Amino acid sequence: MGTTSLGATTWGVFGFHDSFNETQNWFEEDYMALNQAPIVVMIENHRTGLVWKNFMANPEIATALKAIGFQPDRDPAVK
Repeated sequence: MGTTSLGATTWGVFGFHDSFNETQNWFEEDYMALNQAPIVVMIENHRTGLVWKNFMANPEIATALKAIGFQPDRDPAVK
């Protein structure tokens, strides 16, 4: 089953179902309201990158990442 054919197995009248495991062909029928907001945020971030851009625009984030030793990924297109 490909992701384009999941349809009603992952989405219902109240939004996304609680969970699923495509490889085991297991799809939860219940809904959990706590899951709904993060799912919508993740979809928007995937579509536009808005959440990540806003998060990284905070100066304290760059300071924190530098303090714990994180470094930007190298652009694979640049040699």
